[in-house]
Amino acid sequence: MEVNKDEAERCIELAAEQIKLKNKERAEKFLHKAERLFPTQRAKDLLVQIKLMAPAPEPDPQPRKRKPSPKREEAITPQYTQEQLDDVKRIKSCKDYYEILGVNKDATDSEIKKAYKKLALQFHPDKNKCPGAAEAFKAIGNAVAILTDPEKRKQYDMFGTDEDRMSRNHHHHTYTSYSRGFESDVNAEELFNMFFGGGFGNSNVFVRRNGRVYRQNMGTSESHHSHQREQQQQSGFAAFFQLLPILLAILLSMASSLFISDPAYSLQATSKYTVPRRTENLGVSYFVRENFHTEYHGSVRRLEVSIEEDYLTNLRHACYREKNYRDTMMWKARNFGDRELFQSAQNIKTPSCDKLQSLRSHGR
Repeated sequence: MEVNKDEAERCIELAAEQIKLKNKERAEKFLHKAERLFPTQRAKDLLVQIKLMAPAPEPDPQPRKRKPSPKREEAITPQYTQEQLDDVKRIKSCKDYYEILGVNKDATDSEIKKAYKKLALQFHPDKNKCPGAAEAFKAIGNAVAILTDPEKRKQYDMFGTDEDRMSRNHHHHTYTSYSRGFESDVNAEELFNMFFGGGFGNSNVFVRRNGRVYRQNMGTSESHHSHQREQQQQSGFAAFFQLLPILLAILLSMASSLFISDPAYSLQATSKYTVPRRTENLGVSYFVRENFHTEYHGSVRRLEVSIEEDYLTNLRHACYREKNYRDTMMWKARNFGDRELFQSAQNIKTPSCDKLQSLRSHGR
C-alpha cells in the first residue's frame, strides 16, 4: 500500500500540472488513477475543483471567415440563471453569518465547513457570473472564517446581535451590516484554496498552521515530491523537539515531589489544608494543615506577611481583569453608538477592586 500511496501522490501532482494548463480531461484521468491506487481527500477535492473549470476550446480544423460583429441593438444573453440571481439576493438579505451558511447557532465546526463547501462551489466567480456573486462569495468566506475560529465566534456571538441591530436602524442593508468589525484575516479565494487544495490555474496552495495562513508554491511535481520527502525526514526530529518540553516538565515535577515540601498554607480550603486562620494585620483568611502548630517552626508573623502579599497580588490581577472587561464593553457600546449598552457597561461591578481599595484604606 505504501508503494501505491507514492504512485497516487505522483498522479495527483501530474493532475495539478494539468489543471494549471487548463487540461481538464488529462487532470481527471490522473486523479481517477490516484483514487484507484490510494484514495485521498486531496484527490477528491481536486476532482470537485476541475468540474468548475471551463473546457479548453477545440482547435478549428479549417479557418473560418470572421463573422460580422453583432449589432448593438441585439440583446446580449445573460450568463447566469434566475436561480443564481435569487440565491445572490438571499445571501444579501441575510442578517448574520449563521443565516448565510444556513446553519444553527449551535452548529459544530464540521457542519459549518460542510455548508461552506456547498455554497463556495455554488458562488465561486469562475462558475457564477451573476451580479453580486463575488460579494456573496466573499461573505460566505468571512462567515466560515469567523465561525470556525473559537475566539472570533465567541466575540461575534456576544456583539454581533447588537451590531446587526444598530446597522438595521441605520438602514445599512449591505454585506457589511453583519460583518463590520468581524472581517476574516484571509481573503475569499485563499479560503477556497484551503478547503479544496488549490486555485484555478495557479500553482499556489494556501495552508493554515498555528492560526496563520501561508502561501505554498507547488512548483514542478519533482520539486514538490522532494520537498515532501525532506519534510518526512524532518518530521521525526520535529516531533521529538515538540515533546521535549513535556518530558522535561514531567521530570521536573517528579524531582520536585522528592525534594520540595508542600507549602505551609493555602488561600483555599482543600483536603490537606482544612484548619481556617486569619492574618493579624489585614484579616486575610487562609488554611493550614492539622499538624501546623507542631510541624511549622518558622515565624508565623513573617508567614502571614507573605500570605497577605500573595492575597493582594491575586486581588490586583482580578481587579485588572474586571476593569479591562468593563472598559472593553464601554468601548464596544461607544463604537456601536448604543446608549443602553453603554449604561450597562458603566454599571458593571468590580468586586475585586472594591475589596482591594477597602484593604488599602484599612492598613496600607
